[in-house]
Amino acid sequence: MRRSLLLTFAAALALSPMAAAQTPPQAPDYAAVLASDIRPAEDRARDAARHTAETLAFAGVQPGWKVADMIMGGGYFTRILSAAVGPEGHVTAWQPAEFIAFEPSYGEALGAADVLANVDAIRSPIREPAFPEGLDLVFTAQNYHDLHLEPFPDDTAARVNAAVFRALKPGGYYMIIDHEAEEGADLSVADTLHRIDWTRVIEEVESAGFVLDSRGGALERPDDPRTANVFDPSIRGKTSQFMLRFRKPG
Repeated sequence: MRRSLLLTFAAALALSPMAAAQTPPQAPDYAAVLASDIRPAEDRARDAARHTAETLAFAGVQPGWKVADMIMGGGYFTRILSAAVGPEGHVTAWQPAEFIAFEPSYGEALGAADVLANVDAIRSPIREPAFPEGLDLVFTAQNYHDLHLEPFPDDTAARVNAAVFRALKPGGYYMIIDHEAEEGADLSVADTLHRIDWTRVIEEVESAGFVLDSRGGALERPDDPRTANVFDPSIRGKTSQFMLRFRKPG
């Protein structure tokens, strides 16, 4: 299924005139973005392993864009996006209220993000993200699988994807990075392994009205068997991750 799905997508993208029309403009200087003084040294130390420059290029982030960092965690990508969109752009950093209740440091990270001049930090229940409308990009890294955690209702992912669709302007992008599960793995691995099958993500997001625009391979690790919990010391920091970029038609 994985190979056939990828080949079908590649063929459709090659034939589609919209694919060329929606190619992001020439990339800005992402090396300068990573060197921004709003980023602490511990962030910069993680850039090589996380292929951050390649990730920004794949997202196509431009100065002046309006973006949302969906489930911002500790704020690593919030700070990067803030530097990338610059003073004319804007970042909405969303932390689900349930995460803050579970881990107080997530609330502290939200407060720190809110201090940045071009960032608004928001919190709301996980099924009700309060994104502004007219966004160019909604970005989430290593968190999509959390929408399928056991404590949350079964329709959580569908509700969040619908909220993202409403928030994006026509032609806007929805980019998802997450830890890769085995092909065909059921959604229970979101709890047990903190992973998800990327083909399942495509099905869910396309059901919300999006079109798959591109798949990136910079974070893939063929040596990851995709069967260990991502926090297992044997694999932590070395998981295979997928990058998917979707587009809102229009």
